[in-house]
Amino acid sequence: MDLRLQQQIYNLLFRRNSVFVPTIFIGAFAFSIGFDQITSEFWDRHNKGKQWKDIRGKYVQADEDEE
Repeated sequence: MDLRLQQQIYNLLFRRNSVFVPTIFIGAFAFSIGFDQITSEFWDRHNKGKQWKDIRGKYVQADEDEE
């Protein structure tokens, strides 16, 4: 990284504690949302056809036919 860019980032986000702490909290919150979405998408793709949302139609339809 360019030294000037590093200095600007430091002055903007890390120099004062009153800005540093919210930066950490916002970053952690954004990371948790992104991580949750990525892992959920991976799980859904890996287990396609095995989850209730994928097979629900077979069982709900079969139950309605019996009545």
